[in-house]
Amino acid sequence: MVVTDLTIRKIAAADHEVVGALGFAAWAASDAFGDSYLDPDVIARVRHEFAIFPEETKGEIFVAERGETIVGWGARENQPNYMSDLWVHPDHQGKGVGRALLLHLCEVMASEGLAIARLDTHAGNEGAIRLYERCGFTIVWRGREFSESMGVELEKVHLEKRLVDR
Repeated sequence: MVVTDLTIRKIAAADHEVVGALGFAAWAASDAFGDSYLDPDVIARVRHEFAIFPEETKGEIFVAERGETIVGWGARENQPNYMSDLWVHPDHQGKGVGRALLLHLCEVMASEGLAIARLDTHAGNEGAIRLYERCGFTIVWRGREFSESMGVELEKVHLEKRLVDR
């Protein structure tokens, strides 16, 4: 799907609040986590983590805009080839925003000569896993990991995509 009305750019300081709220809205709308993770303490912790992420990340964040409205964002942090986040506002999911952000991040990594792009997600996040696989990622690991942002252990999958041949 080609998204012609979408602009992808680096985040600006003025975007921080919107990006945090959008990430939380996308997380809260996901059915991947189930009721067991949605106690009030976990929700408050996740909302806080999204609110501070744009300001505190040492990585790089890109936003996707339709007109003047930010409809999604993706980030890489910790390692140059690791995508830590990909969030699309629930009203804009299924419209090519996530794919455009994912491929943009892969292009940035490939232009830097990185051979492999990596990411992970909740094992129950079937929609995201389908997107990642359609964009050339494959699952390389499945298991349980502690989520710092949620403060709970989750069933996770790690995925990778070859960007350039060496």
